[in-house]
Amino acid sequence: MKSNFLNINKIVLSLAVLALIGCTNLDEKVIDEVLGSENADPEASLAAAYGQLGDGTFVDHGSVFALQEYSTDEALLPTRGSDWGDGGKWRAMHEFTWDSNNDVIKTTWNQLNFGMAKSLYAIGSINKSNMNNKPLFLAEAKGLLALYTYTTLDLFGQAPYKNPDNANAPIEIRKADTAIDGLITEVEGLIPNLADLKTQNTHAGRFTKQAAYALLADMYLNRAVLKNKTAGTFNFTEQAVSGGGNDMDKVIKYSDLLINAGMFSLESNYFHNFDINNDTSKELIFTVVQKKNSNRNADNDLAYMSMERSQKPSPDNRGTNASCITPEFYNSWNGNFNDPRFQRHYQYDDGTWFKNDGTDVSVPSTSKVEGTGKPWFHFNRGLQVGQQYGPKILSSGSFDMTSDGRIKVYKLFTEKTPTLAADFTPELNFDNPSEAVFTQAQINRGVRNFKFEFDPGYANNGTSGMDVPLYRLGTIYMMRAEAFFRNGNVAAALADVNKLRTSRTREALYNSAPGIAIASLDANTLFKESGYELYWEMYRRKAMIRFWKFDLAGTAKSASQPYRRIFPIPQSAIDASKDFTQNPGY
Repeated sequence: MKSNFLNINKIVLSLAVLALIGCTNLDEKVIDEVLGSENADPEASLAAAYGQLGDGTFVDHGSVFALQEYSTDEALLPTRGSDWGDGGKWRAMHEFTWDSNNDVIKTTWNQLNFGMAKSLYAIGSINKSNMNNKPLFLAEAKGLLALYTYTTLDLFGQAPYKNPDNANAPIEIRKADTAIDGLITEVEGLIPNLADLKTQNTHAGRFTKQAAYALLADMYLNRAVLKNKTAGTFNFTEQAVSGGGNDMDKVIKYSDLLINAGMFSLESNYFHNFDINNDTSKELIFTVVQKKNSNRNADNDLAYMSMERSQKPSPDNRGTNASCITPEFYNSWNGNFNDPRFQRHYQYDDGTWFKNDGTDVSVPSTSKVEGTGKPWFHFNRGLQVGQQYGPKILSSGSFDMTSDGRIKVYKLFTEKTPTLAADFTPELNFDNPSEAVFTQAQINRGVRNFKFEFDPGYANNGTSGMDVPLYRLGTIYMMRAEAFFRNGNVAAALADVNKLRTSRTREALYNSAPGIAIASLDANTLFKESGYELYWEMYRRKAMIRFWKFDLAGTAKSASQPYRRIFPIPQSAIDASKDFTQNPGY
């Protein structure tokens, strides 16, 4: 990988295996990925840098998501009978048995390196151009470079770097402990040239001033960890890089710029942030825009992975019966199962609610899949536990319907073990507690996550119109709450937590009841609240490290050593270049 990455002038040629496709204007909602040549249109090269966000990197379950979530109590992908063995690479992410040859780790490293390379190429192309809005596009490209670099430093502790403003600059390997301060300074320096969201034709898929504020709050919240990730203690109140105050003061400052600006507001329907049409959410700050066409990669994985194969959103779609949550995370909701973020029932246009409790007989078929016109069965959202219900496919390939044209609802069984009820159990109970392996007779186990809406318009896991949130207002409130807490202002932290709790409301089936405020806050409660708001959003690993939870034993995981807080550099990268040194412990 390094030999391709380092020769920036030839980076696009090294990626010739990727399709060369047409460019769309950067003013459009979706920026299509474009790979150019050395004389590429600078807008095309910037589009390619944006495109890498959605080319698996932040949207596929097997890349950044796998490292940030499968390694935590929020998610795991067990082997289920004959499925998802794959040499143990998925189980390793949760069992903490990964090494430098793990394919999931290698894929993530490569995709992030592609992102850095494409961002560097875009910066060079823009620098050489006389394009309109040059300072704006240059700042956006540098913002993307910072995002890819920060994510790489967080996960791997080091990242390749080349000064983008100097074509003759040498390649260096940035280390997290010494690079984080410079990275913060770089992003702060971009702010004057970035556009405010929704000005200059920008949208939540562009790197705006508001995206920079969110990234800076994130970097300051985790700065102490990046300075010494394997330490026995973290100094969260260290003097800030610049401008006075400590790290937590900076988190609060940048959060305030987002919370107080009046540009964003919390959605009362929490799950609208993860709908197919979530581009209308008032909460989204920076997202990976997905588009359902042949010119851009997109992914349904965040919804597809948890659904049972017998769960059919349309006659043409199904889930894959893979990932689930742990008993520890499910049990963390004890006393909060009525929280609006835990689960939400779907209501059809004629008023029918899908209860998913055995009382449903049929639902209307008036909801249709775009492009096919076939009936669309809407499963409930959030964490799904217990016996599942849904439509049945006939030998004709159609849903079984009532005589008056409604979709019949049946008790569901697992597709690969047809006599085994699709009863999603909170308990996992692996036969070998240290290995996440189920027999074929156990493949129903595990509470599933339907937080993200399944898009049935295309292939099962191929494409989706749902934009993937990287930063939204809920993220910012939670980061500010933690910063207040670490600064000793527990009352302000509690106020932010309760703002999130009470701003979300349940569906009309429960009289649109708001969430319930809590009376007090300690570190463990704050950690649980972080999970309620941000589960499965590629946030959990960082939170577990900050709250001293990551090293603890759990389901299919023994207590681990601090070196596991950083992933190894893939052996293929070590073999290709002497510039990389393996992280300690590997």
